[in-house]
This record gives sequence, structure tokens and C-alpha cells, in this order.
Amino acid sequence: MRIFMLPRYLTVLLSACLLPASSVALAKQKPVPPNILFIIMDDVGIDQLSAFGYGGTTPPAMPNVNTIANKSVRFRNNWSMPACSPSRAVFFEGRFPMRSNVLGALGPDDLANSMVSPFDITVPKLLKQRNYQSGLFGKFHLGLQGNNPYGLGMPHSLGWDYFWGWLDETGDPSSIDTTAGGVAAAGTYSCGFVPGSDHGGADQGACYKPDNSCSDVSAAAGAINPPGRACRDSGGIFDPGKSCQASRPAYIDFSQMSAHYVSPVVINHDDGRVESVPPQDIRARGYRGSAHIDAAIEWIQSRPQGTPWMASVSFATVHTPLQQPPVALLPSDALNTNGINCASTSPEDSFPLNNQMIEAMDSEIGRLLTSIGLARRNSDGSLSYDPKSTDTMVVLVDDNGSLGYTVKQPFDPSRSKGTPYQTGIWTPLLVAGPKVNKLNRDVKHMTNIADLYQLFGEIAGIDVHKSVPWQIDSKPMLPYLANPNQGGIRKFNYSQIDLNLQANGGLNGPCQFANSCSHIPVSKSVCEDNGGVWWGVGADAPGTAGTQGLAHCCDVQVYLTNNGRANEVVSIIPQGAIAVRNQHYKFVQNFTKNYDASSNACVDTQTEELYQVNEDKTLPKLDREGSDLLVNGVSALKPQAKRNYQALKDRLARLQQSDVDCPGDGNLDLRVDQKDIDEWNKFSRMNGGLSSWYDFNLDGLTDQADYQIILDNLGTQCKPTKTGSSQ
Repeated sequence: MRIFMLPRYLTVLLSACLLPASSVALAKQKPVPPNILFIIMDDVGIDQLSAFGYGGTTPPAMPNVNTIANKSVRFRNNWSMPACSPSRAVFFEGRFPMRSNVLGALGPDDLANSMVSPFDITVPKLLKQRNYQSGLFGKFHLGLQGNNPYGLGMPHSLGWDYFWGWLDETGDPSSIDTTAGGVAAAGTYSCGFVPGSDHGGADQGACYKPDNSCSDVSAAAGAINPPGRACRDSGGIFDPGKSCQASRPAYIDFSQMSAHYVSPVVINHDDGRVESVPPQDIRARGYRGSAHIDAAIEWIQSRPQGTPWMASVSFATVHTPLQQPPVALLPSDALNTNGINCASTSPEDSFPLNNQMIEAMDSEIGRLLTSIGLARRNSDGSLSYDPKSTDTMVVLVDDNGSLGYTVKQPFDPSRSKGTPYQTGIWTPLLVAGPKVNKLNRDVKHMTNIADLYQLFGEIAGIDVHKSVPWQIDSKPMLPYLANPNQGGIRKFNYSQIDLNLQANGGLNGPCQFANSCSHIPVSKSVCEDNGGVWWGVGADAPGTAGTQGLAHCCDVQVYLTNNGRANEVVSIIPQGAIAVRNQHYKFVQNFTKNYDASSNACVDTQTEELYQVNEDKTLPKLDREGSDLLVNGVSALKPQAKRNYQALKDRLARLQQSDVDCPGDGNLDLRVDQKDIDEWNKFSRMNGGLSSWYDFNLDGLTDQADYQIILDNLGTQCKPTKTGSSQ
């Protein structure tokens, strides 16, 4: 029997009727603020969403998100950062990347200095002022345990009461296990499961589970859910064409990770305990688009009455590697994708997988809302959602634009995720709930994901600029929810990407995609999972042998030139980029260690670009190659464009000047004192003297050299500035 609970505001009201008058007065003085359900999509740019008027010719079916969109405020002009880690850091701490040094997608070689600091007032810490309990479920990617002193306890160190999710080595799903659990040679099954006989697999076999149970399974030839896929989806390993054996065959390997289906789970409990769940545990063998939903539902349903909560539900979909989701999560008319090559980047393969992963995510968002009582199902299966009758604000956002080879027209796949162009940073944002007046409307004014930090504070009744002692970059959002006629608040917008800090100036190795090269992929496996060729340490692809690992993309071009392959031109994607815009114009700076053909050497270069942009529904004006207004220099600009160019450069300069450098201050209080000495002592011991936020000289050690920097600056008080706050 299903039990329905009264919304909390009714429970409080009914309880108040039974209380003495003094208690009722107290309840009126301190109303419980709304709960917050924060849903974070991964690599689902605005180009994918029909709710915003896009999706190309083959948009993914998203009926549940569309229902939310129709009962919400749609922020149509929202900017993220170009990559996941800086975006997540920005909305959880309210500071742009230049202040936190979380500059790009985190990788295993990045120092703690480029991870969210335990001294930051993160959203869960901020909300503690109003007694919120906070849980984070799914993808983390605000730090990586390799160089973080807190290791697997990172989420708890940043203020979350409870975390259930994945702290992968690279922060993202692992490579696909193409052996399908050890039953075939590497490379046999590109999607990680044994397909049916119609695609070179089997229609019958044995399905082994990690608890040593086994069942013989079969399906008709051509089934959309062949036994190998069904077995994998249930956490098992399928031995094709075999029957269950009394003793499990030695080649069945439950230790192998596999992208979205086999991922070690980490749990941070509210008492500080850390639990690590290995791949051999059934809890670590669930689809990443579903397993964290189960955990979130369980946590939310167990929250005590009268205590507000914030649940951040962070999807890893549709981050690469792309894989088929469980059939049960797909529409009834779903395309049979069992024969698709998951290693392919062609639209014929990537578009169907991308769409189905988004559709599966949409199904799980619907399940989440109905399971926690925010919505129900109509008789036809559609979602019925009345946000005004709930006590929960729902916020849905994406962390950055879509990956290039999944981008839908009319957006620009060459200027997508990882770049500061519109396709890379213009992202969907929906807000629904009891604080929204007039549903189903668009806000066309500029917002930034930094503003979510302030929104969460506003929902809880907290003035974040008074509560946080340092510069934050958020602007108000609640006025847009309350007043449909609210004018624009943010005067300009900002986005940034760069390489994170590594020991002694290190950087991610070069990754070549066809005729371009990037430092964004954080490791060889991530490079190859995205269809690239790795030229860094460990390079072994054809044509890279003997390089011993090149440092820069420009070194790749030097190598090609020196080896008679100069015709293999490699366009270098900038290592760093900044974008700033006002209502109509957008200014971009790119920073690149480029290749100079005349000297056959690497040269540091900086370029500037200026564009006109808009957010039209059918055919938005994008910052495409060829539309740069600065192509002929500043002198060739028309007067209006020249005024906007100078105004944007001035805005950017003021923002950058507002960042305070305070040598010896590791705890963000803008003073160097005994507290810094005490914290240095702690971190120099807890991590064996390795990386921490007190590694001031960035050598990967927290040692006497860093201690000396504290002593050299002891007593310094660094003056904060509000120069960049008038955004």
C-alpha cells in the first residue's frame, strides 16, 4: 500500500492548531523555508531541449522536463562555465574561477589548489544558517582524492551532511569494459555488453551475479533487450552461449569498471564515516543514471518533519563514454541501438545514444519527483506537477554545453563544450516552486550559474553578500521569480576556462581530435574515450610511437613537421579563454601556446574577438567562426561596436582587478595569522606533506617552504575590493 504524506506546510499548520498560543506565535515568527531540489544535468546543452525551442531535427523526448518547464520560469539567457568542474564550483561557492583556481575539468594530476577549498562557504555550509540538511547524490567533480588531503571524505569536508555517488579517478565515468566482464578479448564489445545474435553476440547464456548466483537467460533473436544487455543492466556478467556452472568460470571478472554501469560508490555519512563500495558489490553495479536517484529518494523520504533540506541530484549523463541506457527507461518506440558502435563519433552512432541517455535521464527525473511526493502520474502516464501546492523549490540546470559531436542544429559543434562560445556556455536553467509567481514564462535577461548561489540563499532567507566575508560574484534571482516584469539585474556576463594548477607548472598532455588538438582531456583514457589520439606520457597510438610524451599541442605540430608530416595540420584549441558580454555584444579572449611555422617553434599568443549575439528561439545569432567583428582590427569597427568593445574590456579589467592575492593566507580570511600556521601544521601532517591549500609554491608539497611564506607575510591583512561586484 502506498502511503501519501501531507505537504510539510499542512503538517506544520495542523500541528500549530494543537499548540499553546505562545508556541503558535513562535511558529509564525520562524517559518520553515522551502526545501530545495537541485537537479544538475551533465553535457546537456540548451541545443538539446525542445522546452527552449531547440533540439534540431531529432530532439530527445523529454516529457517530464517539459512538464517542469511549463510550470516554471525558463531562464533563456543563462551562462555556465565551459567545463564541468568550474561550473560546479561556481554554483556551489558563488565565485568565478579566477578566484577559486578551479579553472577546468579536474584531472588526476591537478593539485588541491585547483579544488574547492574546505574553507569556502559552500551552499550546504551557507544553508546551515537556516538549519538545512544537505545531501549530494551522483557526480561530484569538485575535487579528486589523489591530491586532496581529505581523500574520499571530500564531500563531507565541503559541508554536505550526506553524499552518495562517484569519486572517480578522473571525476567522470571510466572507459567502457569492452571485454564485457572478461568473457571476450579487449575491444570485442564496444558498448560493454554482449549483444544478440543479430549483432554478433548470443541469444542465450548464463548470467552470473556478484553474490555467486547464476541464472540461464535467453531472448528471441533481434530483441531490443537481448540477454547480454539485460544481464549487464541488472549488475551481472553474461557468459554467451554457456549454461550456469557450479563454480563460476575464472574469466568472469567483477573487478573491472565499466563507464556508466560499473562504478565504485563512495558514501559520506552524516557522522563523518566514509564507506567505499567496490565494483564487486551489487551497489556499485547500477546504471549511473538511476542508482543515485534511488539514494536520493531514500534520503529525502527519511528527512525529519520541520527540518528543511537541500538535495543536489547530479547526473553523469550524457558525459562520455556514451552507452545504451536500460531499455525500461526508454520510450516504448525506442530505436534498437544494440548494433551501434559506442566508440564512434559519427552522428549515426552518437545522436541515437545521446538522445537515449537524455531520455533515460528524463524518465528518472520524473520518477524522482513522483517518489518524493512533488508530482503524480496522470491516467495516461504523463506527469502531473503543481509546484504551488508543494513546499519544495525545484532548480534544474546544465553544467556546460553539449559535446561537439552530439550538438544539435542550428548550434555550432566546432565551438561547443570546452570553449567560451555560445554553444559551449549557453545552458538551460529552470526554476519552479512555491516562490514562483506566474508560471510558464521566459526570462530573457542575463543570468550566470554563479547567481544560483544567491538564489539558494534567497530561498532560505539569507543575505549571501552579508554572510560571506569575501568577494562573491552572484546577483539576485528571486526578483525574477516574484515579479514577471522584473528588469535585467546583471549588467554583464562572464565565463572562463583554463588549465588547472599542477605541480611545478605541469599540464594535461596533448589530445588530437582529427585536425585539432586540446589540453582539456585530463588523461589518456579520457582523450581516447572522446575519440582522440593521446600524445602525452604513455602515447602509443599509431604515429605517436617514440615521442616519449609531448608537453604541448604545438609540440605535436613541431614533431609532425620534423618527421615529414607537415601536411597534417593541427589546429590548437586555446589552453585558456575568457568571455564577457552585455545585452548585444560579446568579447572573447583566447590564450594559446601556438605553433609558428616560420620558426617551427611554440609561441605564446593572445587573441581578441568581438561578436553580436542573441537568444532567438528559431535561429539564434551565434558567435561562429567568420562572424568576428575584430577580424580587421579595432580601427575597422563601427562606432557602436567600438563603444561596446571598449566597455566590455573595461568591465573585464575591473573584474580581474577585484581578485585579491594574499600570499600566506590559505584559509580565505584575507589575513595571515596564527590560524594559517595552525592549518599549515594540520595539512602538512594529514596528507603526508603532499598537496593542500597551503602549498603556496605549487610544488605538490605542503612543507617548510610554504611555512616560510606564512612567516614572511605574518600579520598581513589583505584588503578586499568590491570593484567587480557591480555586474
